[in-house]
Amino acid sequence: MRWLVGILINAILFMALAGFFKESFYIDGFLAAVGASFVLSVLNMIVRPILIILTLPITVFTLGIFLFVINALTLVLTDNIMGDSFEIESFGMAFLIAVIMSVVNIIIQNQLNRKEDKH
Repeated sequence: MRWLVGILINAILFMALAGFFKESFYIDGFLAAVGASFVLSVLNMIVRPILIILTLPITVFTLGIFLFVINALTLVLTDNIMGDSFEIESFGMAFLIAVIMSVVNIIIQNQLNRKEDKH
């Protein structure tokens, strides 16, 4: 259930960010956002752990900041898989979107965890 909620949260984030960065980030519609969120979720389960292991020395050296680069790479892969319905103009935009999504997801997860702790 949490996985589906995460996919919907990311889809909503994609829509909001596409509205904010109209020139550099395009999504065809909400179904494309859900599809991109699903693809990103699968890539995060399969590809991201491999990238983290391969780049572990630089990730440790940068105190984890390099994880944003890995997140941006998974967004670029999502862009390539989704085709024309999900477009990110550049790696820099993918990096910015990765940072924003990470921060917003941390905030949302903290809020959800607080509500579960109260029950």
